[in-house]
Amino acid sequence: MSTVTITAADVNKLRQQTGAGMMDCKKALLEANGDFEAAIDNLRKKGQKVAANRSDKEANEGIVIAGSTADGKHAAMIMISCETDFVAKNADFMGEANALLQLAIDNKPANLDELKAMKIGNGTVSEKLFDLIGKIGEKIDLNAYEHISAEKVIAYNHPGNKLAAMVGFNGSPEGIEEVGKNVAMQIAAMAPVAIDKEGVDSKMIEREIEIGMDQARQEGKPEAMLEKIAQGKLQKFYNENTLLNQSFIKDEKKTIRQYLEGTSKGLTATAFKRIRIGA
Repeated sequence: MSTVTITAADVNKLRQQTGAGMMDCKKALLEANGDFEAAIDNLRKKGQKVAANRSDKEANEGIVIAGSTADGKHAAMIMISCETDFVAKNADFMGEANALLQLAIDNKPANLDELKAMKIGNGTVSEKLFDLIGKIGEKIDLNAYEHISAEKVIAYNHPGNKLAAMVGFNGSPEGIEEVGKNVAMQIAAMAPVAIDKEGVDSKMIEREIEIGMDQARQEGKPEAMLEKIAQGKLQKFYNENTLLNQSFIKDEKKTIRQYLEGTSKGLTATAFKRIRIGA
């Protein structure tokens, strides 16, 4: 049994350092005989235990946030999941998410595993997530990370933080901020599968042709016409599902390609990413 006197100031100091609850901090300090580093380790161990206990829980809520560097040439986007919408809207949870996003923006990790292994505070991102589990008491994970570099990158966060998108362009003409936001909103709303038809996965094309032929067959069309009909349906698929060929949601008389060309000759999208909670 510890004989060290734990003051309210000590408890508050540990709480400020870790974000854990007051009673958890007091118990951790008592167990560690007042040693702050050992107390932090105790709290981490508690977080790991909670993580194991909640491994079978569904983390279907959370937030998606995106942001870019000051020069607008790089952007990153992350998704952090939790179990309840209540936690997703918690200020501490949002603060930690924003800190992780900034870490990704500043350091440009190559992939999710590299981001999770990065140092933040006194540990790694993965350890930070365990700390959050111990503090909040829900299953929490960093599920997705995307990044884009281009001459100009625009990041868009949809209200509610359940959906975000970012898009890269081959130039940065006057008005690109507004134009880029409009295109990013298009991506968020319409979920294109590729920038142009050349970027569509071959298996997806084969599937669309097969579906188109089967639909035509069921409509009683001649067998010799099925391939041609399916190709026509494939073109419609391209128009509806590839970014540059989609109708612009703010002016359906234009495609996104025409909208960008009208902004600046030769302007086009070079890459995009989209993440939505539950998708």
